Amino acid sequence: MNIDQLVDTAEAMMAPGKGIIAIDESTGTIGKRLGAVGVENTEENRRTYREMLLTTPNLGDYISGAILYDETLRQSTRAGTPFSEVMRDAGIVPGIKVDSGAKPLAGFPGEKITEGLDGLRERLEEYVRMGARFAKWRAVITIGDAIPSETCIRANAHALARYAALCQEQGVVPIVEPEVLMEGDHDIETCYAVTEETQRALFSALYEHDVLLEGTILKASMVLPGKDCPEQASADEVAHATLRCLASAVPAILPGIVFLSGGQSDEDATRHLDVMNRIGGTPWPLSFSYGRGMQQAAMKLWGEDMQGNFEAGQQTVYARARDNGLAALGQYVG
Repeated sequence: MNIDQLVDTAEAMMAPGKGIIAIDESTGTIGKRLGAVGVENTEENRRTYREMLLTTPNLGDYISGAILYDETLRQSTRAGTPFSEVMRDAGIVPGIKVDSGAKPLAGFPGEKITEGLDGLRERLEEYVRMGARFAKWRAVITIGDAIPSETCIRANAHALARYAALCQEQGVVPIVEPEVLMEGDHDIETCYAVTEETQRALFSALYEHDVLLEGTILKASMVLPGKDCPEQASADEVAHATLRCLASAVPAILPGIVFLSGGQSDEDATRHLDVMNRIGGTPWPLSFSYGRGMQQAAMKLWGEDMQGNFEAGQQTVYARARDNGLAALGQYVG
């Protein structure tokens, strides 16, 4: 483990006023999103779309890193420049999603465990050779009738810790993502309790597996009521609940926290991040690692005319990056 390398990479990823763009959708997931805007799910269309995102002029002004899917890390621009090289030239750290998805947890109906540890050491070695400097693993925690179970939370925390240890063995910064889903009619207090328990279990497992926290980044879900809850929360309520939860569960030594947008509207995801940073007082920088929250509007525009709207799509991506970069400083005005 190269401790200095891990710390330097983590600090670069958490540069002030910058965040991470998540373009790590699997082939099936990106296919659904492309289909929704009338674009066929072919390898060339996926490559062209991701080239549109990654070659956005001056994207590095507000984006410090990008999480890629295996296919994307292996791809190049139409001119033949590997995407990892394009990113490095723009000052954007290349990252890679390494889990193989959330599968049903045997014996626990309605709950999931993320898989992908088999062969991970060898895959990480290859990804490092291809230029990746950080990785991401997503666990999924569902709130419902008598769930999540303690078993589900602990199993996912254990997998996240094993993944993180393998990453650091290769000099790769792990992003650990225990996502508490918004689906359901639970209230914000329930979300708080589940999120706090999940994060405490995660950091306990990371400690047990001797993971260097100074070289680890948390990708957190915000504390929100379920989508179907009749009583939704204000931006101030979300911000204060999320900050209180993090203060309770997350060690101060962590180099930073990035949030997932997790089904929120683009505006809500940006506004919530901005309010948290205006409140301030945290030991860690708070930024973003948005997928749909960064791409949604650009994909829709690009899908209407893939060639004619290429630059317009890039301008939209840049605008979203700028808005979220300002929110990471508590300077977003809407």
